[in-house]
Amino acid sequence: MPEIQIRTATANDSSLILNFIKELALYEKAESEVVATVENIKNSIFCENSNSHALICCLDAKPIGFAVYFYNYSTWLGKKGLYLEDLYVSPEHRQQGIGKTLFKYIANIAVKEDCGRFEWSVLTWNQPAIEFYKSFSAEPQSEWVTYRLSGVALQNSATGINND
Repeated sequence: MPEIQIRTATANDSSLILNFIKELALYEKAESEVVATVENIKNSIFCENSNSHALICCLDAKPIGFAVYFYNYSTWLGKKGLYLEDLYVSPEHRQQGIGKTLFKYIANIAVKEDCGRFEWSVLTWNQPAIEFYKSFSAEPQSEWVTYRLSGVALQNSATGINND
């Protein structure tokens, strides 16, 4: 029986994490949107006082997936929450319970850290992921719409320039 191991990532895993990010972006049909570099990963996830955390999932000591999460805060609950940015298992290792093991590991972190929420986003077309999360009794939050500022719009908003 293959052995699944989950370990905290280190700065030495930055290249591996970037490769998984690129695999995930390819799956999500957004590979051209990945601009991160190995140095970006090292300097953001693994810098002192980083709020971001990464895990590496291995099967018989071979890396086959990863997760990145960070803590946010709920004013309504008066508690921190855990936000799952990415959870990814390489395609050839899916349907073996590996993703569920990784997801449960992260849920346990949220419980141990006394988080009031464990949240993430899923692309509307990604039915396999939606079904995966539903298997944990997760519920979509349809009353909220995600907005994003990035690139020039973010810069303009920070300086007060009208983006119209």
